[in-house]
Amino acid sequence: MAPINAHEMLAPLLARMASGDEAAFRELYAVSSPKLFAIARRILGSASLAEDVLQEAYIRIWTSASRFDPALSQPMTWMITIVRNQAIDVRRRTAQRVADRAVELSDVLPDGGAQTSESDRGLDALRLRDCLEALNEQPRAMVLLAYSAGASRQELATHFGRPLSTVKSILRRGLASLKDCLDGEA
Repeated sequence: MAPINAHEMLAPLLARMASGDEAAFRELYAVSSPKLFAIARRILGSASLAEDVLQEAYIRIWTSASRFDPALSQPMTWMITIVRNQAIDVRRRTAQRVADRAVELSDVLPDGGAQTSESDRGLDALRLRDCLEALNEQPRAMVLLAYSAGASRQELATHFGRPLSTVKSILRRGLASLKDCLDGEA
């Protein structure tokens, strides 16, 4: 007898889940979670966010199993749609949180043209402003969002549509440039 294709198992598992069969849910999870996790991770660029999305998606799959209609779509297609929509929602919310925290140099440092006191603090702030202005636009925006608005590296990766490793490199180089600039003007 030929082995049963995992996808052929999904429709009956969903039907069993619709009647509250927890064993069917465990089977469905075992068969489908690697593929669904990969999709969520590809959309979000983060394993931890993908795990959260997958958990929420499986809750939705469990509670919606009775509404699955095999005449309308394949089981895996239906589940991929749920995961994909969930991941896109998370990505949008993360990007919006970062955008809401957007920080301009003028928000955190005194105006370079304004008369400030001759205190060391005022001079340091002006030097930092000049060094930040010397950075390219994206590294400057990332540094400001990370260190003035508290955005995480993962939030920056999602907001800028860059891999997490790239964001870490951009931040590291940006901070090194700032340090060099500040040390050079000391």
